[in-house]
Amino acid sequence: MSNFFPTARLTLGQMRRSVGRLAAAGVAIAIGTAFVAATLLVGNIITSTTYDQVAARYADADLVVSDESTALTPDDVEAVRATDGVAAADGSLSTYVELNHGGKTIYQSIVPQASDPRLTPLVLTDGAWPEGTGSIALPADVAERLGLGVGDTVSSSRWVMDAEPTVADDGTSYYDGQEVNEKLTVSGLVDDPSQAFALAGGMGVITPEAMNQWLADDREPGQAETLQEIVVALDQPGDPAAVEAVRDALTGAVPAATEVMTTQEYAEEVVAGLTGGQNIIFLVFVLGFAAVSLVVAGLVIANTFQVLVAQRSRTLALLRAIGADTGQVYRSVLLEAAILGVIASAAGVLLGSLLVQGGLLLVPAFDLGVQLPAAITVSAPVVLLPLAVGVLVTLAAALAPARAASRVAPLAALRPADAPTLRGSGAGRARAVLAGLATFGGLAVMAGGVYLGMTDKADIGVMAAVLGGCVSLVGVVVGAVFWLPKVAAGIGRLLGPAGPAARLAAANTQRNPRRTAATATALLIGVTLVSMMTTGAASARLAMDEELDAQYPVDLEVSATSYDDAGNLVALPGSVTDAVRDVGDLRAVAEVTTLTAEVGGDAESFVPVTAAAPEDLREVLSTPDDVAALERGTLLLPDRVAEDYGLEGRDTITLTGPAGEVTLDVVGTDLRTSSAYLTPNDLAGFTQAVSANTLWGSVAEGDDPADAVAAVQDAVSVTGEAVDVTGAAVEREAYQEVIDVILGIVVGLLAVAVIIALIGVANTLSLSVVERTRENAMLRAIGLSTAQLRGTLAIEGMLIAGVGALLGILLGLVYGWAGAASALSSVGTVPLAVPWAEIATVLGVALVAGLVASVVPARAAVRTHPVAALAAE
Repeated sequence: MSNFFPTARLTLGQMRRSVGRLAAAGVAIAIGTAFVAATLLVGNIITSTTYDQVAARYADADLVVSDESTALTPDDVEAVRATDGVAAADGSLSTYVELNHGGKTIYQSIVPQASDPRLTPLVLTDGAWPEGTGSIALPADVAERLGLGVGDTVSSSRWVMDAEPTVADDGTSYYDGQEVNEKLTVSGLVDDPSQAFALAGGMGVITPEAMNQWLADDREPGQAETLQEIVVALDQPGDPAAVEAVRDALTGAVPAATEVMTTQEYAEEVVAGLTGGQNIIFLVFVLGFAAVSLVVAGLVIANTFQVLVAQRSRTLALLRAIGADTGQVYRSVLLEAAILGVIASAAGVLLGSLLVQGGLLLVPAFDLGVQLPAAITVSAPVVLLPLAVGVLVTLAAALAPARAASRVAPLAALRPADAPTLRGSGAGRARAVLAGLATFGGLAVMAGGVYLGMTDKADIGVMAAVLGGCVSLVGVVVGAVFWLPKVAAGIGRLLGPAGPAARLAAANTQRNPRRTAATATALLIGVTLVSMMTTGAASARLAMDEELDAQYPVDLEVSATSYDDAGNLVALPGSVTDAVRDVGDLRAVAEVTTLTAEVGGDAESFVPVTAAAPEDLREVLSTPDDVAALERGTLLLPDRVAEDYGLEGRDTITLTGPAGEVTLDVVGTDLRTSSAYLTPNDLAGFTQAVSANTLWGSVAEGDDPADAVAAVQDAVSVTGEAVDVTGAAVEREAYQEVIDVILGIVVGLLAVAVIIALIGVANTLSLSVVERTRENAMLRAIGLSTAQLRGTLAIEGMLIAGVGALLGILLGLVYGWAGAASALSSVGTVPLAVPWAEIATVLGVALVAGLVASVVPARAAVRTHPVAALAAE
């Protein structure tokens, strides 16, 4: 304790004299801890929002009684209602109905009115809840789309099973049904403020009696009604003891139930079942980026303390000379690191919290489709974990500089020597061997992961690729001291013709290879990850586009929703075809007939076929070359279809139907569609059902696919015909949006690491100025101008930053493609997509930042007069 106070006074005094230098390290660690704090806060928000979104449909219910096999019955609902402590209980039921009004048709999801307001998330905004079987409450937006108001009548269509079975010619029986049209009165309008039913497009409400009747009409006679969930409201809501008592009672009252849980517990189980714990994986995934930022910050802090120790070498030597021992000097540096770590980490926690809170305040301006909290919830882990991590990283980074400071000899204060450079003795042969084994061994494992991914073992392949990539990156970082300075020297030689400033800058990067390698490596790690993610996302996007083109060869499909006696789609009315052709967002429209054809007159052998004019197909298909061989007399047979229907190895196939038979030459193709292709003339040879029952459309170049789909939906809604509008354009757009969002988030997170690394470039240049004070003064004395000295430091900063960024980009290209290939090779070929714009941006930012980082050191270098600089040493 007697040694602590002098050490503390010395430390605080040195910190006051080095505020500017410590600020750089403080910014680095504050950004890193802010990143960790923000990640924890965002993870908590994502988790709670996900659970709340699932639990929203249970509104203010207290318990959920569920059965995985959907074996609960209405009797179980009554048993729950009869249980002591239960105020209300409803089974979770839903159906849908076709609504028609004003020439528009909408398929609307329906739920029964809740027996207690606590059991429904829907809120009545106008009118009244439905009464009797002839009324319905509609979502306000649905009513507006149909032009309805409270008290208006809307036509509905639903399916009703026959009471008696139909006997087929072969003696088998089955239940058929018919479409029933009814008039419903709009009793009121409802809102879904928690967006519990957003994915279903909102919910209409009918009475429980009407719901039971509709569901019974849709079931075969004698088929029992079953439920998966029963939601329960208690007499004493929110009382933990009452909840536990009723939970125990319900377990005995409903033996068929597999779970009796609170709504929050049930939501957590549903999310875990749907995502496989993806929310936890996401949190770990993002925390991995926080770890990268802190590692890079640690490298920057280590360089910063090297600068401080180099600047204080004579002061430290004088302290040794007047009696300070090595322990006091060592503890002084570590105490300085601890104080800096606490202050910077606390500032980082505050900064991260403010950033997340600011984001929540901006969220209402965007229509995200989910409700987020208005304020963050600060918990002990959110504060303590980033604080502890920040302090530990700072202390770990200061260990080597502290050890070097304690070894400064007392006589160093008396001799006119250059400031110590604190260079290490160089990495040994063991380090070189370890780095080589890790680098090439990791790359070999990564290549094996890609191979496994290509052989339909994507799960193992991804793990192998990630493991191999991590090991190889560690090898690259460990071995950087051997090869990275040589790369910098090679690039520096290319700059030789630019003048003496460029030659001096290239030589300066070789003065301390270890520190140059450490600084460039910090930037290399961040840029590698940014480049990896952009490359992987671009490659994945191309692979997914090719797969979507193969699976869904057209942008848009409009098809009938009714079937004929043979089970084929009925023909589309001409009004639908005319309406679709009039949509300006479509470049081309092809009329297509799909049906199932018998092969060789054998009712047990059949194949789905698609008939369309070849020239029309080539206009709408995303892969028009795949149907180049289609002509009259041929059957374009995809390999997958041939395998699925036992038609492999055939040169010809005879298709039969009511109108006769036709024999076609088989042309194989690797199209991944589910039907064979033929011409309309050949189709007419064996069936009279040649009218188009499907339309394929191609979205015009440059038009928004979502707008095109919406335009088609609007066009067909006024025809009064029920049709189905789908298409790859929407799915492709959704995939691309997901990839773009993930890419934007990840690149934004990784940019933090790059920013921290660039602080390290500035610190390295500052240390170079300290080490080369006399050398710079001598150069000034023999004629080097201040502009040339500034240029030397600027080129040096750009060279270090450029080398780190360039090598990081190259590594990122390899890692990004390997990750995408190992994960998606089973889907299709994964090409190497080079995101040139993003790469150019990263490289440009690194070079400009290296230039900016040289400004402050250059000002310090030129501010001192050459004579004074020589005298100072």
